[in-house]
Amino acid sequence: MPNQDVSTLPRVTEFLLLIRENPLSIDGPCGPLEALLCEVPDARGVALICHPNPVRGGTMLNKVVSTLQRAVRDMGYHTLRFNYRGVGASAGSHDMGTGEVDDAETVAHWLREKYPQLPLSLLGFSFGGFVAAALGGRLEDQGVAIPRLFMVAPAVHRLLAPEHLPQGGELVVVQPEQDEVVEPESVYAWSAALSRAHELLKVAECGHFFHGKLPELKELVQPRLQ
Repeated sequence: MPNQDVSTLPRVTEFLLLIRENPLSIDGPCGPLEALLCEVPDARGVALICHPNPVRGGTMLNKVVSTLQRAVRDMGYHTLRFNYRGVGASAGSHDMGTGEVDDAETVAHWLREKYPQLPLSLLGFSFGGFVAAALGGRLEDQGVAIPRLFMVAPAVHRLLAPEHLPQGGELVVVQPEQDEVVEPESVYAWSAALSRAHELLKVAECGHFFHGKLPELKELVQPRLQ
């Protein structure tokens, strides 16, 4: 089959081929935080994406995080992903709780200062699901509305007082049915007990890291970003 001429691609697809993430450093509570920022033209919003457990090797380059970043970017959002304290080039050491939420809060405020007119959506995978949710609760307490929160295979057992979910905006929980890291039944029980409106999406024949299911994850997320 001959190679397809890029000039025949839809204009939006052609432009996306030129978009790149740019590395930057953001001053965090423990020192510089390593981050990747992607800007798109005429953005409809900005999205902050939180990565999984650093003790188990989670970084902002995790393939699920990368899939979420591309899914959001392709829907017309500026995106930012970053490494928590003690990960990659980020200063400090792991806290595995409040400290990582503190890091995310600092990054969120940086984004709001840079894009004051754009709504901020939050996404997180695994431990990052807890971080994104706790961040959303903090920001809402500060008067910041969070229009969308996506929790993917989330570590819901970590979401204990004083950390809490935001009560406004849309909440989407995506849970693999064969998750070997986060017990699916614990997420289902947490969802069933949740008093606020939300959507629980179960992914059949899928493990924690979405092996072979990343396109399906993207297809679940993108329509809910419109």
